[in-house]
Amino acid sequence: MTSFHGNPCWYELGTSDLDGAADFYQKVLGWRVEDSGMEGFDYRLAKAEDDMVAGMMSNISQVENPPPNWLIYFAVDDCDKSADEVKDAGGKILKEPDDIPNTGRYAVVADPQGAVFGILQPDMSRMSEEDIAKAEAGGGAFNQKKSGHGNWHELMSTDSEAGLAFYSALFGWTNGQAMDMGEMGTYQLFRYRDNDIGGMMGLGNAPQPLWLPYFGVNGAVTETVEAIKASGGKIHHGPAEVPGPAYIALAQDPQGAWFAVVGPEK
Repeated sequence: MTSFHGNPCWYELGTSDLDGAADFYQKVLGWRVEDSGMEGFDYRLAKAEDDMVAGMMSNISQVENPPPNWLIYFAVDDCDKSADEVKDAGGKILKEPDDIPNTGRYAVVADPQGAVFGILQPDMSRMSEEDIAKAEAGGGAFNQKKSGHGNWHELMSTDSEAGLAFYSALFGWTNGQAMDMGEMGTYQLFRYRDNDIGGMMGLGNAPQPLWLPYFGVNGAVTETVEAIKASGGKIHHGPAEVPGPAYIALAQDPQGAWFAVVGPEK
């Protein structure tokens, strides 16, 4: 049986202004945002090229009134089993496993340090051979070769070493290169199927442990930065060069959700 266990598979925005957020990301990342057609629930789907890459929904009525935020989902073979493993390792289950019609089974959880993420067990019976082949080849929402797709995943944590051990046990990720960032500490890359898909680091300026998604852009990151500012967003860092070489920028959308962009040119 085909397995995508540990692969980044979906990006979900909880926001205070669905229309405003949809307009912003369409201008900045070139997405096409449409209503999902879910009965009784306004859930938007974002498409880049031919791939569904992200979902958007209102988080105004969510428990504890969270600020606008991006949630990264990772694929698992068995949602209930993985949720139990999170809890047994000292994490928390924030949304118990539940079914999404025609999609699969999901849960929202937090690691032992408090960083929130999602897990999704895809309904393989709903996937065509073409979709499965695409996912196996690194396609879908996460694709480091396509603009507008998830490209990188960064964990800021109060204990990144414990975080690496937790996620390695849960998802089978392996260690990549460890980079010395001086006063900022170590930036530890992690791998899925021998490919670097993200990095883990100390808390830095983050107010709490969290996952930050990076979306890929073609061409100059400076142009995307200008589009972010012109569309009401804020730039907090960048464009800055990182090993690769590549260029990144850290930003907030107009509603306040943090995200980052990465591209091959400044």
